[in-house]
Amino acid sequence: MAQPKPYRYVDSDTALKDVIKSLAAEPRYALDTEFHRERTYKPQVALIQIAWPKDLVLVDPLAVDIKALAEVFEAGGLMVAHAALQDLEVLEDNCGIGPQHIFDTQIAAGFLGLGTPALSALYESEIGWKPPKGARLTDWLVRPLKASQLAYAAGDVMHLLEIHERLSNRLDSLGRSQWAETEFELLLQRNQERLKPEDAWMRLKEAKHLRRRDLPVVRELAKWRELRAAEINHPVRHVLSDVALVSIAQTAPQTIKQLAEARGVGEGIARGRLGKAILAAVAEGLESTWRPPPKREARSEAVDRLRPAVGLVTAWVSQLARDQKIEPSLLATRADIEALIRSDADARLAHGWRAEMIGEPLRKLVAGEAALAFENGKIVLEQRSCRPVD
Repeated sequence: MAQPKPYRYVDSDTALKDVIKSLAAEPRYALDTEFHRERTYKPQVALIQIAWPKDLVLVDPLAVDIKALAEVFEAGGLMVAHAALQDLEVLEDNCGIGPQHIFDTQIAAGFLGLGTPALSALYESEIGWKPPKGARLTDWLVRPLKASQLAYAAGDVMHLLEIHERLSNRLDSLGRSQWAETEFELLLQRNQERLKPEDAWMRLKEAKHLRRRDLPVVRELAKWRELRAAEINHPVRHVLSDVALVSIAQTAPQTIKQLAEARGVGEGIARGRLGKAILAAVAEGLESTWRPPPKREARSEAVDRLRPAVGLVTAWVSQLARDQKIEPSLLATRADIEALIRSDADARLAHGWRAEMIGEPLRKLVAGEAALAFENGKIVLEQRSCRPVD
């Protein structure tokens, strides 16, 4: 006799309504998504996997209206997910709202000395279970989905609540639950504060090589490209390449002929329906009164003065992360260290638990009240003796 499937496939609005009724009353649930974003501006959600103690469902967003899931998120239950940032984007874009509370098992693992593990590795290390393999990079938009795809998708959430319990208990025992909660809140904030179209130019790596007077032009071009990509739901690179944006900003063409000569553009784009829109964006940039904020040169003097020491401090932080069994990027990055030295108001090391563990000791180091030394093969931060070495 065939074994019953460990999941239900939900492909009708009636069935989804029953799922939502059950889920809205649950204090917590596990959720994962399968999606594609190679050919679209917004991610195309292809499957939503949800598990709670009494059930596991695979919701087909190609067959049902998943906006109805907003009711679950509004109910305020805890969503347990792994590496959830992209899942949050998918939910926000397709349901109009995301969860109010989240527990990210990858972040939690980082506070327990487990690094940033893949979910399969976390399953194996924590409960000794090997999830199905091989379906991750398949086409999730083709119907019907194969049995191997469905088994793989179900595996992503099948034991996630058990992982949540284990990690949560260990965070509690180490007194790090609040640390993790702070990161979970930041994760939700990052999803809400996604880049605005007018700030899209900041993603251009080559923009740093532009002259200051070219930045208003590249800003308008990047804004136009972002809005155009959203309008036609294509990736931004399919509208116009980064190289083309920077080249246009440098040359500031005012005619179709000049535009066609810009690198990455050519006659086809310049004389096509996009040519006039691109030239209009260039004109707006040239007429714009916007200017990028001045560099904080005075405040960066402290970083320049202490730059030789930043590397040593970074090594100390890495060692502290190992000793405390915390993922180093969760503790502090080099950028975090430089932000504290600059006295940035939003420096991560100036607030919360990081201020006590790293911020205050680093402040004493910068002020000359403490020093770094080697002891038994380790870098240690200690009170400064102020006695020169003979």
